[in-house]
Order: sequence, then structure tokens, then C-alpha cells
Amino acid sequence: MKGPLNVKVGDRVRMRKPHPCGGYEWEVTRIGTDIGILCLTCGRRVMLPRSKFERRVKTILGP
Repeated sequence: MKGPLNVKVGDRVRMRKPHPCGGYEWEVTRIGTDIGILCLTCGRRVMLPRSKFERRVKTILGP
């Protein structure tokens, strides 16, 4: 089993499925029990539980 993802505030991530606006890329805005992410296409902010976030992330693109 893998450990937790090594993401930091400000990192960009690519998700497996697109947001309804069509964007795949998000910026991490908050780290904790929940992960806050910001859609880079439409600007929508979303909070996801860490477990769900780690399943949905495809790649970490860096800052």
C-alpha cells in the first residue's frame, strides 16, 4: 500500500475525470483532513476528503 501523496499548497494537479466546465487541471489551496482545490478553467473551489482526492488525482504537475 502506498503512503499519502506528497502535495503542497500551490501545486497543480491533473484529475482523472473533468470538471463539468471541461477542465482537468486544479490548484491545491488547502491541505488537511480535507483538501481544497481550485479549478484553473472556471475558478470554482471544491473541498474533498483526502481519501477521495488521492483516488481522483492522476498526476501532480508541480507548482
